Amino acid sequence: MEKPARPVVPVILSGGTGTRLWPMSRELHPKQLLALQGELSLLQQTAWRVRNKGFEAPLVMCGEAHRFIIAEQLRDLWIEPRDIVLEPCARGTAPALAVAAELLLRDEPDALMLVSPSDHVVTDEDAYRAAVRTAAAVAARGHLVTIGIPAASPESGYGYIRSGRALHRQPGAFKVAEFVEKPTAERARAMLSESGWSWNSGMFVFPPQLLLDELREHAPEVARWAAAAVRGAEPDLDFLRLAQDEFERCPSISVDHAVMERTSRAAVVSADFGWDDVGTWSALWRLNEHDQSGNVLLGDVIDAGSADSYVRSNGTLVATVGLRDTIVVATPDVVLVADRSRAQDVKDVVGRLRAVGRTEAIAHPVVHRPWGCYEAVDAGPGFQVKHITVKPGHRLSLQTHEHRAEHWVVISGTADVVRGEDVLTLRERESIDVPVGCVHRLGNPGPGLLHLIEVQTGSYLGEDDIVRLDDAYGRLAPSVSA
Repeated sequence: MEKPARPVVPVILSGGTGTRLWPMSRELHPKQLLALQGELSLLQQTAWRVRNKGFEAPLVMCGEAHRFIIAEQLRDLWIEPRDIVLEPCARGTAPALAVAAELLLRDEPDALMLVSPSDHVVTDEDAYRAAVRTAAAVAARGHLVTIGIPAASPESGYGYIRSGRALHRQPGAFKVAEFVEKPTAERARAMLSESGWSWNSGMFVFPPQLLLDELREHAPEVARWAAAAVRGAEPDLDFLRLAQDEFERCPSISVDHAVMERTSRAAVVSADFGWDDVGTWSALWRLNEHDQSGNVLLGDVIDAGSADSYVRSNGTLVATVGLRDTIVVATPDVVLVADRSRAQDVKDVVGRLRAVGRTEAIAHPVVHRPWGCYEAVDAGPGFQVKHITVKPGHRLSLQTHEHRAEHWVVISGTADVVRGEDVLTLRERESIDVPVGCVHRLGNPGPGLLHLIEVQTGSYLGEDDIVRLDDAYGRLAPSVSA
């Protein structure tokens, strides 16, 4: 796309948890960070769509838990963001976009902001850029523009927008006549029989100053505390950390409810560019290529006689026989089996798991950290075994444990070890004990990956039994991040 008269800054929102795509999507590794459709994660696809070609460097809004994974995924594409802004808590899209608008006004006041959720699929990038170009031209003339998708079926899980009168001298753009939030199936069918209805994609183009002006009128507490959170923001490594107390005072509300449903400046540009919000497993069944029986079979799967089903294995062999309209998703620690028509209800399973404290709702067996990852191998009363992988040039925090001892065995690579006053180097098949309360650190001098087995023993083995004394990633408070 040709560069518009005003620069366009993508604002990538990456704060969701994607519970309806459990068990692959989990709280510590949600759907936008997964390669669910293609080789790149949904976040990477979003960032790749808005690289160069008329776009400025993106501004990314995300939570604390995902910051290092997001930074690494962007580095893998050689994309350098304008900033990765850390939201201290979830407060909906209105506070997040108010923060983004404040930052853009401070750094590039003439820019337009392109709001891009990080967990959507777009299959026609040329049509997408054309829609953005139209929306940017409309926004530059003083409108808050939502990008709609022509409603093709009576989906009750989407919001809808009804187009009003055409905007003068702005082909393809209309005033917004009405917003409808997730109608009943009957109402959705009735709307589809009328003209002028679009699905609400959650993508917008805003002039930052206009967005803030409308927030001050319609949601003044959002504007007030978002501005205060920006004033108190501080850099943290490669991230910008918002002031926590101020941001937490923001009301939790979406930009649709806070502004778009109330403002007189709302406009809609509707375009079909192969959009899907990938909200459920049934959406992924719809998006993928089917075999002659209507099945989508991914991973180590053998099927006999099934039809119109989605079967995916990210671990063990899955064998299916005679299924109809069924979803089967297998990960190394969970198997989900669901009727395809009830894919929305997967979130209820996640809620029940959280209620009883099951870790499967929160994390995968492989847990990603800024220095690498670890995988739970075995556990029992008083012991736990992990496979730890440390990236070259990285190291864990200097730390102690109050309740557990550890024994490390190097499988491959080289380990730099601090244990008390000792500084040691361990190589393949060498091992070391770390007693309870001993100050220690593990690092990888490179050049390859470091793989080791860690055996923990003690009265308490939780990830919050960590006292950090020094950390290269700014995590000195006790937390679940080892």
